[in-house]
Amino acid sequence: MLWGIHKIDFPFLRPVEWFAPYGYMIAMILFMSITVSLIIIIQRRMLLMSEKEVLERRQAQEELTYLATHDSLTGLINRYEFERRVNVLLAAVDYKPKQHALCFMDLDQFKVINDTCGHTAGDELLRQITGVLQSKVRENDTLARLGGDEFGLLMQHCSLAQAHRVADSLRRIVKNFEFLWDEQNFRIGISIGLVEINDASTDLNDLLKQADAACYMAKDLGRNRIHEYRADDLELAQRHGEMRWVTRINQALEQDRFCLYAQPIKPLGQGPGWIYELLVRMLDEQGQPIAPGEFLPAAERYGLIKNIDGWVVEHALRELARAEFMPDVELVTINLSGASLASRRFMHSIIEDLRAANISPQKICFEVTETAAIRNLQQAKVFINELKRAGCSFALDDFGSGLSSFGYLKILPVDFLKIDGLFVRDIVDDPIDLAMVKSINDIGQVMGMQTIAEFVEDDAILQQLQSLGVNYAQGFHIGRPLPLKILLQNGLQQATA
Repeated sequence: MLWGIHKIDFPFLRPVEWFAPYGYMIAMILFMSITVSLIIIIQRRMLLMSEKEVLERRQAQEELTYLATHDSLTGLINRYEFERRVNVLLAAVDYKPKQHALCFMDLDQFKVINDTCGHTAGDELLRQITGVLQSKVRENDTLARLGGDEFGLLMQHCSLAQAHRVADSLRRIVKNFEFLWDEQNFRIGISIGLVEINDASTDLNDLLKQADAACYMAKDLGRNRIHEYRADDLELAQRHGEMRWVTRINQALEQDRFCLYAQPIKPLGQGPGWIYELLVRMLDEQGQPIAPGEFLPAAERYGLIKNIDGWVVEHALRELARAEFMPDVELVTINLSGASLASRRFMHSIIEDLRAANISPQKICFEVTETAAIRNLQQAKVFINELKRAGCSFALDDFGSGLSSFGYLKILPVDFLKIDGLFVRDIVDDPIDLAMVKSINDIGQVMGMQTIAEFVEDDAILQQLQSLGVNYAQGFHIGRPLPLKILLQNGLQQATA
């Protein structure tokens, strides 16, 4: 019966029978058609994924660029971007005479509120003041937070008289502003230094020094006022005290009135030995130490900092060469300024001093600040590489104060990252600071760098740093700076007691 079915003629099967000889070809065509369709579908999906990745990368790059050029607290541009814009303005070719203005602004009595009510109140005050200032700034002007309670304002195509009116409107609105915190009302003021940018203005550093000096003059004259910089303003230079410091620094160098202090840096976990950072102090005429914050700004501004660096390196190597505790110390760090980083002659003198002192270069680590390294990037790279070839190591100090430096870590061959103490001090209570310290530490570890946390003031901070895997800790909780001579006489126990 089944066989009989095969004998039945089905007309609709005739086309199939006719195509039978071509069945293989048809199968191949169908297979290729399906394959091509699948490839097209996969390519489209890959293209969509690729476009998504490109978009995500672009967004990430934009976010990093924003973070590198803006202040995270206020949203204003930061000092780095502000200085870049001023530089662009100075370099611009203009067929008309230049007529711009620059302001440095410093809040009066901010420290009182910050110390009385705490850093949270201080941060909120800065955010509110930012909004107040922005309400009076012209649309094409550039307002920036330069650091702490300092702001900068760049006014383009603005006469000095017009700039004075804008500055005065800012002064008045800040004066009338009331800050409310914990049911208390606070009033503050603002001191403003104003400098004209004209065809004679060519150097950024000179311009910033002038605005800074004028701002200090406004404070010296009673605060909450505007002071215009003038080249013939001798009172400004005298009241600011810079020239006095220049004379005192030169006398101290001639009379060998500097001394070295040492502060311990503790290894966390199973790590190498202790590190000691050398710090410089100037001695006054009675032999009393002067804090570096008093004289170093003037030394940097008037080109004396390299002389101080030279004194520090020479005397540090001489003292350490005869120190009995050196075999028990992992490293001794010595700070260098940005001006020294840019000097090849100074670099060669360090190498000669190392040879003359007969001290192992592996015991010496030089510290440079993040800002100094970035400003003198190419010179810093050469300087660091040469001294590393001589056997020394390098630390990047105050890391994290400018997020733009993350990209430079691939260029600068440093061995240690010193995490900015501004992030470390509130690490226990502030989740943002905790995230910042963790990120910096993680990046350092991935790049084979050791991390050192500054401003370790209590045991809670120390425990938090240990949990993050930070390599070293430095701060008053670990040990206060002591004169190097005392350390040499009494040994390591004195510094770590």
